[in-house]
Amino acid sequence: MINVLRGWIHTAAGCWLLALVYLSAFACSSMGTTSSVKWAWANEPPPVSGGQETPEAVAPSEEEETGNVSEGPCLPLHTIEGSSGHFSVMSAYLANPALGEGVLGKPSLGYTHVHLGNGKNLEAFTLTETLWDRIELGYGLDLLDVGDSFSSMGLGARAGHYSKLHNFNARAVVVKDGDFNQSWMPAVTAGVHFKYNESLGDVNEALGVPRMNAGVKGLKAVAGIRRDYGLDVSLFASKMFTFLSKPLIATAGLRLTDSAHLGLLGFTGHQKVVMEGAICFLATDRLVLAAEYRQKPDEYREVKGLINDEDDWWVLAAGYLVSDQVSLAVGYGHFGQLLNHTANKSWGVAIKFEF
Repeated sequence: MINVLRGWIHTAAGCWLLALVYLSAFACSSMGTTSSVKWAWANEPPPVSGGQETPEAVAPSEEEETGNVSEGPCLPLHTIEGSSGHFSVMSAYLANPALGEGVLGKPSLGYTHVHLGNGKNLEAFTLTETLWDRIELGYGLDLLDVGDSFSSMGLGARAGHYSKLHNFNARAVVVKDGDFNQSWMPAVTAGVHFKYNESLGDVNEALGVPRMNAGVKGLKAVAGIRRDYGLDVSLFASKMFTFLSKPLIATAGLRLTDSAHLGLLGFTGHQKVVMEGAICFLATDRLVLAAEYRQKPDEYREVKGLINDEDDWWVLAAGYLVSDQVSLAVGYGHFGQLLNHTANKSWGVAIKFEF
């Protein structure tokens, strides 16, 4: 039964990624160039400085009328799980939406590298595609180099050196910024996120559990980590404020999850609601400053010196909008205990490209 379930998961994962790549390729081949006026992602007009009146609307070009222009700065970025947002906290705003009557926005690609110390590194490869300006499909592949964690458990090289997590995301904007003619109304986005840890079976097998019975003993017996797959449900709200000289975007959200370290260590089967939040400030036309907080469920059992408790995450970041299509970011992370070591004072870099 377990082998059949694994086969279904692999098949579904392949179909999801294939569909996402196909949609992205179609969007790239059928759409025009990206506009240099980049603010529509927040569903707000550009702030007018100097007390000037907003200029009269200019008749849209043929390309704009067909919805083939994705406007807005190269924001939001990608989370490491493959959704639009910051480092690990999602945004209710979507990247590269299709405007007007268009169906497909242009795809966005991202890469993140985080140095966690003690031989641990996290790499994330991400892809998103937005349908209309309402639905976002995303994929994220997370590779965690666990350093000496497996060898500390006595697993040695048999378990390999990486934890490999697949994230499949589907999100929908249920309320747009300013809907119902209410200027205070934030954008609200709901999502489901299927996660599959490809390497958890290797760990259980190295602990002496046959693959057909993976999860019966192994990490389940040691820490209460029962499964190699999980389903998160999320609800996020974002609002752009213009009372300062430059835009400030605030985000808050709730996530229902049973993941251990985002699923990089597996899933406990005990769902818990956690809170997340972020603030993003466009200090200049090119420089973005951000801070985020992510609560962690910490529902597994600690094994001192091997699998420590799960701590909340704090991240400070600065991004630079290289162009309308490319953004770069550097960040400092306080991740607390990560497996058998503390991962505070971590640093990372990220790049995002929009077609």
